[in-house]
Amino acid sequence: MTRKGNGSKFMKRMSEEKDGLDCQVLTADGFEDAFLGIGAQFNKLIAVYSYAKCLEILQDRDGMSQARAEEYFSFNVQGSDVGDHTPVFPYLDTGQVETRDD
Repeated sequence: MTRKGNGSKFMKRMSEEKDGLDCQVLTADGFEDAFLGIGAQFNKLIAVYSYAKCLEILQDRDGMSQARAEEYFSFNVQGSDVGDHTPVFPYLDTGQVETRDD
């Protein structure tokens, strides 16, 4: 893995060619324990991380409060747009997203 020069300091690029397909995935540095897997969107691959686990990592590793972890993560990690392969951080049953029963 090599660091992407023009993106967030938290993102790393994994790149390989498999069966003639360019498989590039950006990973969130320091959040390996929150990694859920790889998702596909159209013709690109995207790393998927647990939002709740990322916050837990910031609280445990960096001693942040819940509110500080949410603010920091939202701005510095989740808010980093580093191109087509920017990782996603779904909320997965955290109560962060309201659902409708239509």
